[in-house]
Amino acid sequence: MRAGVLREYGEPLDVTTRPDPTADADGAVVAVESCGICRSDWHAWQGHGEWADDRVPLDYVLGHEPAGRIVELGPDVERFAVGDRVVVPFSLGCGSCHHCYSGHGNTCPDGRALGFERSVPGAFAEEVAVPNATYNLQPIPDDVSVRDVAAVGCRYMTAFHTLAHRADVGGGDWIAVHGCGGVGLSTVQIAAALGARPIAVDVSSDALARAERAGAVATVESDPVETVRSITDGGADVSVDALGRATTARNSVRCLRERGTHAQVGLTTKTERGEVSLPIDWMTRWEIDWLGARGMPPTRFGELLGMVESGRLDPGALVGREVGLDGVSDRLAAMTSYDTDGIELLTF
Repeated sequence: MRAGVLREYGEPLDVTTRPDPTADADGAVVAVESCGICRSDWHAWQGHGEWADDRVPLDYVLGHEPAGRIVELGPDVERFAVGDRVVVPFSLGCGSCHHCYSGHGNTCPDGRALGFERSVPGAFAEEVAVPNATYNLQPIPDDVSVRDVAAVGCRYMTAFHTLAHRADVGGGDWIAVHGCGGVGLSTVQIAAALGARPIAVDVSSDALARAERAGAVATVESDPVETVRSITDGGADVSVDALGRATTARNSVRCLRERGTHAQVGLTTKTERGEVSLPIDWMTRWEIDWLGARGMPPTRFGELLGMVESGRLDPGALVGREVGLDGVSDRLAAMTSYDTDGIELLTF
């Protein structure tokens, strides 16, 4: 099969031929029809993460947002059949521990991260192997396109998990979204679908225009703390840092009202190295909650895909560009200068 292989951090991927993957007894092989190109891929491509002991290895295939068709199944998999259309969550659970059984497979202690760990090569390739397929693979509804489901990948499902499960967003809530790349735009669209009032914050007028089309009730390009507090008459109920910079994290916290909730979705860069200073005394005084969110439990995909199938959510509307395998490196490089257009996809 053809695949894009990471040979050196920050250098173009080597598009070459690799051996076809095979299915474990409990696993599957999926022919990739579409795969998101995510900022988490950019972090991996840059070699970030050594401060958290999760730097990706070299001579490795990135890509963690695939959707496609099953082409091989292990003998222990009974839930699916060859030819089924499926989406592959990047946070792969073992399927048998307490976390997986209780609906928290994205925090499985024995879980693996597709496209980030040596044992689970990623999906910037024509095929990808998936372990524990019965638990991890999720069927694509008949009326939903593979392209739209690839857009649901890491960013969109993380945004959904953040708002619907972690922050418990309700109708009328003010939601500030700091950074309007793929995950930020996803957060805006999902917040609007949940009946909340999203405010988009970014330094790019083009990104804010796309956020407005996605459902933002207001956009903010400068002085985000005071502007958000003014728009909301006291502060947002929930604020999401969708970028991962020290400035956006602190702005997100500071724009909250009393007893508000900050959700951290964006990963930090080599500037922060996983550490951000926060106004702890102020957070304590006003009982500010801090949440982390990563991926989504595979067992809760039905909620998200059901909303896509019904038309309440439209991840495909956030897709700004599609490229072939040879174009992935250029799109990763574009993320260095934030020169991307919504959600971008690799398609075969």
